[in-house]
Amino acid sequence: MKRLATMAALASIVTASACGGAGQVDGAGPGGIFTTIDGSKQINASAPINPFNPVGSVFAGYNGMELAWPKNDPTDPNVFYPAIARSWTETPDQSQVVIHLQPNARWSDGRPVTSEDVKVSIGLAYTQGGTAYALDPAAAGAAADVRIVDPATVEITQGANKSSMFLSNLLSTVVVPAHVYGRLLPGNFWQTLKVAQYSSGPAADRARASITGLADKVIAFAPKQDVSAGPFVLERVNPGAALLKRNPYFYNNKVIGPDKVKVLNYTGNEQIWNYLISGQLDNAPFTSVPAAVMDRIRQVSGSGVISGYSPVVTSLAFNQAHKPYDNVHVRRALAYLIDRRQVTRIASPEGGTPAVTTSGIHARAAKAWLGGGFDALNPYRLDPAKAAAELKAAGMTRRGGRWALPDGKPWKVEIHVPASFSDWVSAAKSITSQLGDHGIDASVVTTADYTLYLSELAQGKYDIGFWLIGLGPSPYNIYQRIYGQANGWQLFGGRLKHVAPGTEGNWMGGPQTVQAGGARVDPGQLTGDLNFASPARQKQIIGTLAEVTNQQLPVVQLWDYVNTQFVNTSRYTGFPPNDSEALRLSSGVWMQLGMIRKRQA
Repeated sequence: MKRLATMAALASIVTASACGGAGQVDGAGPGGIFTTIDGSKQINASAPINPFNPVGSVFAGYNGMELAWPKNDPTDPNVFYPAIARSWTETPDQSQVVIHLQPNARWSDGRPVTSEDVKVSIGLAYTQGGTAYALDPAAAGAAADVRIVDPATVEITQGANKSSMFLSNLLSTVVVPAHVYGRLLPGNFWQTLKVAQYSSGPAADRARASITGLADKVIAFAPKQDVSAGPFVLERVNPGAALLKRNPYFYNNKVIGPDKVKVLNYTGNEQIWNYLISGQLDNAPFTSVPAAVMDRIRQVSGSGVISGYSPVVTSLAFNQAHKPYDNVHVRRALAYLIDRRQVTRIASPEGGTPAVTTSGIHARAAKAWLGGGFDALNPYRLDPAKAAAELKAAGMTRRGGRWALPDGKPWKVEIHVPASFSDWVSAAKSITSQLGDHGIDASVVTTADYTLYLSELAQGKYDIGFWLIGLGPSPYNIYQRIYGQANGWQLFGGRLKHVAPGTEGNWMGGPQTVQAGGARVDPGQLTGDLNFASPARQKQIIGTLAEVTNQQLPVVQLWDYVNTQFVNTSRYTGFPPNDSEALRLSSGVWMQLGMIRKRQA
């Protein structure tokens, strides 16, 4: 498949054509050259050295820096490693965060990193919108005020509509030098921001339009040279690779092992496989690899695999606005007919573990959130007899060994997947084969690319499709994949509304309220409440949502991803161990944390 499943994001990679060879960059030194790929994007040699540009020549953890780096905690999204921020404190009510910068942090041109850099970076983030930098005063978790306390201390205040994700979103802020990027903000920017945040009517609308109107200018900005606060600075880039050299002013330079980093370009997973088989990469993040290719990679001298928790789940999702999938008995029957172990063994033998049940959450996080309640969920183990009973309860009939719809028409199941996702295609074929063995006429329909797939999915064109869920660690992020926009619930400015199936991206078409624990509940409202609830209340809500998901089955969980990282210890050692909290971060961050040393002869 032409994407990496490093989903901390959820994400598909940008597809681009590569021309030229990786061997066109060079450089060496006592620490050697560390060779890797960027799992979040492909290289665009003409892109600016700008972290706000989605294909920019900035690589997180190397020449790109954030206030802090998130740990891979299964339930707490607010646990971070220090980066530009040495430390931070948060008031008990989460209304205010004070950031203390690294005292020795400097840019690669020798200037100190200061609070002004952080303030300018926050201003630029407002032009892009979202998370902590939404302009709507009613938006949950928006920063309301930024105050420089001293050159190394910044105080950020959250707006009135508080979110438990404020600290996490704030610490993920990309930091850029004010003396390079500051010119992008007009002189009256902060005054305009106050009008946008605290006023109403035409003046506020004009202020917001003025700020968002800067977005394209910020994205297109092309600095003449890289000015980095990270351990490396870009030396040069071509279509085949980017070469970065040591930043002599990095605040913790003594822990950085390599002298240079080479980031190779790729056009798809197959090219990454070839890099690994030829021993070119010192590290590659999660890449979907079939068993035969994995065997070849393991045979390479020094080749190894590190594995750990990845809060992402592959599921089979239903459009409940389409019959017969509006009937829960049909959805349950399909769950009873899918052998998840077989599907995982065929589709993702190295990168996944079969889902224990359907809860909406990766099993590791679910056990932490639910405790003993996890074992009380229906596991939907393979059981053709129970499946037949469910289909009969839905009014289906079996004729000539094949199941038919209640009106007597043939039941034809179509499972849609993007053609470039080889693991999903293999999984879908395995599922249709299994359904066929039990009298259900099923087929796989592929879509040319992922962008088109998502577009047609949102338009409600599919009965059944593959869908990533469980995107933790934030409980809101986990459940909004099921009870968010895709299922009719939309949160704008702190206000939640539910739209009808087939409108405004509601392709799942589930009911607004369902029965759970003897009462009617609104899953979307509960999901929205996760943004503001106390930890104790969050745990209660997650228990209810897990029960609702397990009973109603808007999706069937297939496998939980395993974060499988590839390393080669022929040139470098000191990689993080299995289950390290740093595994979802780039090897540039590993270096910042004191890992990765050149192997001694």
